[in-house]
Amino acid sequence: MSQLDQDQTEKKTKAPSGEELTKGSSHIVVASIIAAVVVTLVIAAVVKLGEKPPMAVGEIAQVWAHARHVETSGYDANGAPIPKEKFDQVLVIAHVKLRNQSKAPLFLHEILTNATLDDGIHSSYAAFPGDYDRVFIVYPELEPLHGKGLSPEATIDPGQTVEGNILSAFRLTKAQWDARKDLSFSFNFRYQHSLELKPLSAVTEQ
Repeated sequence: MSQLDQDQTEKKTKAPSGEELTKGSSHIVVASIIAAVVVTLVIAAVVKLGEKPPMAVGEIAQVWAHARHVETSGYDANGAPIPKEKFDQVLVIAHVKLRNQSKAPLFLHEILTNATLDDGIHSSYAAFPGDYDRVFIVYPELEPLHGKGLSPEATIDPGQTVEGNILSAFRLTKAQWDARKDLSFSFNFRYQHSLELKPLSAVTEQ
């Protein structure tokens, strides 16, 4: 075999250079990245298509707060004497709109007003219609806010929107109330997820 034939044979059997190996590896990396992106997009699309709109939506159109110092009469409902109580109280009235955008009735079973203070969240249940109406007899200065009450146990039919006022009471001083960090409202439904709402505007002090 001539020297020329040996040189040509060596060239044919020579291992690929480092540059050639790098080029091959880079193609694999690019292909892997593209595959990962495609898989991520497919998963995101499947999740998005599987999402369902919330059963209920709503808004807290307006909130009023009334702080006062309370001193009980010292007599019970039968006229018998009992120890007097003195405490500070904040009444919170909110105008609420709720809409059922599902195909089944929604059953409220409680409404909570949540005030976040330095020591944590303080929650108060919304009053039932009878107690709600009595508050405006006890506090006639609040009568201008005496709209239709929304029951904490209201039933909302499919496609229906209900609207009304809710009232909650906190045993807080005005200074504690004014120092709150957050305010929200929880609407808890039977057999469904609860709905959390925040006021659309600042609280009006009465």
